[in-house]
Amino acid sequence: MMPSREGHCFHGTTILAVRRGEQLAMAGDGQVTMNQTVVKHHARKVRRIYNGRIVVGFAGATADALTLSEKLEAMLERYNGNLTRSAVELAREWRTDKNLRRLEALMLAADRSGLFLISGSGDVIEPDEGVLAIGSGGVAAQAAAKALLDHTTLDARSIAEKAMAIAARICVFTNDTVHIEEM
Repeated sequence: MMPSREGHCFHGTTILAVRRGEQLAMAGDGQVTMNQTVVKHHARKVRRIYNGRIVVGFAGATADALTLSEKLEAMLERYNGNLTRSAVELAREWRTDKNLRRLEALMLAADRSGLFLISGSGDVIEPDEGVLAIGSGGVAAQAAAKALLDHTTLDARSIAEKAMAIAARICVFTNDTVHIEEM
């Protein structure tokens, strides 16, 4: 589970991004829960924005995630597709804006050269090893992906698929319906 700024935990989502060489795969499970009830099995939590050049994935409240996606896309327009600058500016605005501050979500964003975790507390984190994960099954998915990166020659998509399958076997808030976007 991923704690939010107020200490709440985001349930029902696992988002994993894996970069191997020039390949990037971002995967999201399809399960949506409300409290202890599964209400949807095939949600799409990973998508492309900015004319298909950026892949984003979200953990948290759906409306908040969509708001953040729109804000990131506006930043990308403002900064000519520069993901690093856009991520920093989004995190700054998210942290300081009275209304945005209330949003409960985390975001992964990637393009051909960058991969970032963006949070409302002002974090813009780029991983050392090319793997990031968020959501309730994020720790399991990230651990599995790192092990597969270190001990196999699998491509990014295969690593994401296998790591998400492992997370689904461990985390009750993660299912095995996975949507993957690749670059």
